[in-house]
Amino acid sequence: MGDLGGEQRDSMNPLLGRFPGLSTGNHRIASAATPSYNCVAWAAAEDNRWWWPDPMEVSYWPPGIERTESIEAFIAAFSLLGYTRCEGSQQEAAFEKIALYLVDGRPTHMARQLKSGRWTSKLGSSIDMEHGLMDLAGNEYGSIVVIMRRSAVNVSSKTTGT
Repeated sequence: MGDLGGEQRDSMNPLLGRFPGLSTGNHRIASAATPSYNCVAWAAAEDNRWWWPDPMEVSYWPPGIERTESIEAFIAAFSLLGYTRCEGSQQEAAFEKIALYLVDGRPTHMARQLKSGRWTSKLGSSIDMEHGLMDLAGNEYGSIVVIMRRSAVNVSSKTTGT
């Protein structure tokens, strides 16, 4: 199916209006909307709680990690899960990767790479979807600034996408 332009395209799939990098054929909705978890939890392979470094401690955030919306806090949180910064987003068979998106230096979104090389994201309290890494970059989520990886050895199929 070809990509539709303008208002007709946006009215048929509101995601296409929010994320200009998406087109009809380059993403797949993987689950129904749920407020149980967000993109950060999904990047951490959790689907039972909301992760965010809010100072009021409403959401889960790893103990001992500063509760600030900063690159450093997100890197520290995911370092506890075995992730380290790396240079490329290309798929590496021995590693699982995550990506951190920022707008004006503030984290806005995270995605996790699947075994297929595609990426998976949870869109706030909405759906989770499979997409290309750059498909969600733009005004809403900003740019991908940090890529991290961890060894895929002993990582469950849920986190790597079977």
